[in-house]
Amino acid sequence: MTEAAVALTLWAVFGLLGFGWRSWLQRRRTGSTGFRGISGRIGSTEWLAGVGFVAALVVAVAGPVLQLCGVVTPFVHEAWIHIVGIVAAVVGIMLLVWAQIDMGDSWRIGVDDSETTALVSTGVFGRVRNPTYTAMLAFAAGIALVAPNFVAIVGFALLVAAIELQVRRVEEPYLLSKHGDACRAYTASVGRFIAGVGLIHR
Repeated sequence: MTEAAVALTLWAVFGLLGFGWRSWLQRRRTGSTGFRGISGRIGSTEWLAGVGFVAALVVAVAGPVLQLCGVVTPFVHEAWIHIVGIVAAVVGIMLLVWAQIDMGDSWRIGVDDSETTALVSTGVFGRVRNPTYTAMLAFAAGIALVAPNFVAIVGFALLVAAIELQVRRVEEPYLLSKHGDACRAYTASVGRFIAGVGLIHR
């Protein structure tokens, strides 16, 4: 139960900084919260990616909640695994904040085809193209180690699938359509989630 409570505390910090604080800052700076919601018609790739992302977050949070309530039990009870998970989650939170600051006014949750934001390629974005998602994956993997139960693992797997779909089928085509050659040069030299990995040569 202690591990589940720690996981939920980390989720609260993640949500507060990743969505609450950044949305407040975006509204203060631009007049918009940055939330674009789930885009695309029902059943489209964009819609599936958005719905999948929301579903993944719900399931991932449900993991430690259900463990705290005694509905599910963790696979392992090794203290060092929980500590590694806490460290990974904290690193994920720190990377998330860093990436969101570097994104500046281009920060968005969701994609709106009618608008064109700047192609951010400096700071942490000069090392990986999607540091926000890298941060989310590191955080979610950490949570799955802090409260390693079946539901938490499924939530992490769903998040990986949703992020892959969102990045490859929604965001990368969007950026290519808006920024053309600049985007091609960027994707050919900067890795997708890890430095040097996932380069695209068009």
